[in-house]
Amino acid sequence: MSPLTIGVLAYPGCFASEVFGVPDLLTMAAHVAAGHGSPQPAYATTVLSPRRRVRASGGSVLDVSAVRPVDVLIVPGFELSPALDLDATLAALGPEVASIRSQAASGTAVVSICVGAFLLAEAGLLDGREATTSWLFADRFARRYPDVRLRAERLVVTDRGVTTTAAFSAMYDFALRFVREHHGPRIARSTARIALVDDARSTQAPYVDSALIPTVGRAFSLGVKRWLDQHLGARYDLPALAQEFHVSTRTLLRRFGDEAGESPLAYLQSARVRRARHLLETTDRTVASIAADVGYRDAGAFSDIFARHTDRRPREYRALFHRRADHPAPARRTPP
Repeated sequence: MSPLTIGVLAYPGCFASEVFGVPDLLTMAAHVAAGHGSPQPAYATTVLSPRRRVRASGGSVLDVSAVRPVDVLIVPGFELSPALDLDATLAALGPEVASIRSQAASGTAVVSICVGAFLLAEAGLLDGREATTSWLFADRFARRYPDVRLRAERLVVTDRGVTTTAAFSAMYDFALRFVREHHGPRIARSTARIALVDDARSTQAPYVDSALIPTVGRAFSLGVKRWLDQHLGARYDLPALAQEFHVSTRTLLRRFGDEAGESPLAYLQSARVRRARHLLETTDRTVASIAADVGYRDAGAFSDIFARHTDRRPREYRALFHRRADHPAPARRTPP
């Protein structure tokens, strides 16, 4: 069988590591597969561009080939800083957007890494489709592309031949899924172990830090969030909350929902889980004690809610993320 042809679309400002991350892991998988009796080359990868010269983020100059038909086209992400003029950046990448659109029209499977989803959306590939992207920029993406059904909690989403992934390391989640589909779970598992990559992730929820998400133009919901953050352990009382902000419950729900995209109760549950995550990571307190601290008298109910938000039970989460405090070694006593 001839190998699958995989092209990575390089463009000015793209992350060089995301250009080579998937091809490198697929190369490893091909070696693993060969060790299990599959000597034929599985993948042929190349870096493509509609430009003759590409300088990636950080100044790395990439060797590129002219765009040509491939079986799979991978679109890496770029440096989306707060100061970046996104409109100007995407407008300057018109040749790349056109290449993506053309490849998709010819039947090529298209994959974006991280905020590469913005380029797929600009090409019109994501309208009416489910998609994901980095949780840090999910809200910005959703406001810019309202016709996309964003699944911001997901690591990898495939909808009718178009695949999008979450931030940076999710490119390995995609690559392992790709290996699993073409070589089977045994090869994927062996490749993951050799590369020290987690092959059991299903969501980016455990990694979300809402304190880093931009909150422009949301004064009312920010005030409500601050109040809820300060009363995490208190019983949720919607009428009392509305009275605190001098509005009716209906107005509170409408204004908060318009600005935050969720209900106050949903936010409160997320905030409680966020606090519980911190305590699980940094203390040795029992799960029951932490549950009570964040407002849950029933540790079982708390565990269910925690699992819905993080895809892991509290004890499983602690085992994965717990950071023991560094204690200074006891001073040595000098013998007399």
